[in-house]
Amino acid sequence: MDSLSDMDTVPRSTRVDLQGPPVAAGGDGWPAPGCRCASCGPLRAAGIRHEPFDPGRFRLGGVPLARCPREEVPGGHEVRGPGGERVLVAARPGDRPLPPPGAVYDAVLLDLVGDPGHLGELRHAGAVTPATAVVAVHVDHRVRSPQELRRRLTHWLHPVDGPHRTLLLGGARSGKSAEAELRLIACPRVTYLATSAPRDGDPEWRARVEAHRRRRPSRWRTVETTALAEALASAEADGAVLVDGIGTWLAAAVDEAGAWDEPEAVGPRLDELVEAWRGTPARVVAVSDEVGLSVVPATRSGRAFRDLLGGLNQRLAAESESAALVVAGRVTDLP
Repeated sequence: MDSLSDMDTVPRSTRVDLQGPPVAAGGDGWPAPGCRCASCGPLRAAGIRHEPFDPGRFRLGGVPLARCPREEVPGGHEVRGPGGERVLVAARPGDRPLPPPGAVYDAVLLDLVGDPGHLGELRHAGAVTPATAVVAVHVDHRVRSPQELRRRLTHWLHPVDGPHRTLLLGGARSGKSAEAELRLIACPRVTYLATSAPRDGDPEWRARVEAHRRRRPSRWRTVETTALAEALASAEADGAVLVDGIGTWLAAAVDEAGAWDEPEAVGPRLDELVEAWRGTPARVVAVSDEVGLSVVPATRSGRAFRDLLGGLNQRLAAESESAALVVAGRVTDLP
């Protein structure tokens, strides 16, 4: 059982001396007393407990945070340190403290398990910079385990710059799209490349697309396109990019090429995509369907599509810094 004990201090910052525990739990602690969930039970069995968030356990410039001057802001409060340090604090689980215009913080203590997108909003507004120390507080059984918390914090606290490519594979309703969004949710700017072609007269498909839109932060820029190679190569793709997904793009590409009877005709489009994937300046997370775990398609066109997508997945994975398989919402990194 991973207790996060090797994370012995808060993340370091170049501008502030903030000392305290690496993880502070919610009001009942983690595990919560008497809770039998799959998060609390193993921690209790291992004798591990993370204590509830207490500002007195954090020190800012040598002074306990609870003794520093504070000012209320919507959803939380600011703390000023003895050297003028400025810290934004989510005092309770679910708090989303909003900074005044122009505020820049030396440290933020946020409920990242409850809303990691809040960190993305603060970065987008310029209130959190690369020099800001970010600490997760109010951690509890909303996250499955310390290992899962550590995995998520890796994506949220230390987002990598491009070029960097990640391919997420999974079956239908595996959670692969949600995992892609989770990995980028704390980024300040994200371009969402939606690759599905419009389906007129299909209300069920429109409902699925709308559900995806509602789940995404409003600050994300959405581009609906099947010109995926051009989008990855464009100057606009220099931040974080989410591609959802490779399978729907391939179906559209085969349609556009009229290649269902001659699948080899779509080959140049695949080559262009792989070349753009290799050369993109962006941090890209792409979702694709894993096609090797189902039954053999009954139709010739279905088998051709399976073969095309399986081969394309292999080529993209070979050009990726990381790849993972998502099954029932659980993520396995692929070496």
